[in-house]
Amino acid sequence: MIAIKIIQAVNTCFYIYSLMIIARCLLTWLPNVNWENPIFAGLKSSVDLYLNAFKRILPPIGMFDFSPILAIFLLYPLNWIVVKLLVLIFGTLGMLGQ
Repeated sequence: MIAIKIIQAVNTCFYIYSLMIIARCLLTWLPNVNWENPIFAGLKSSVDLYLNAFKRILPPIGMFDFSPILAIFLLYPLNWIVVKLLVLIFGTLGMLGQ
């Protein structure tokens, strides 16, 4: 039972992180966002760490930045792989139950 809870928690973390990426992108449209605010600074630093890897691959085209789209599209297969590996590991250890 604990294995299922762990798998659900990992899946939820991936979902929340994708929402954080979307929130970060939407906040860039607002000109008066105070990025010095601890909440916004934390959001920016945690999401930009992941997004900067994609900005090197796909730089902004004009005034449009498509790297968050690529980042989210690659986050879902990564989520699937991690969850399937956890199911495999917990299933091999006999922790998934009947």
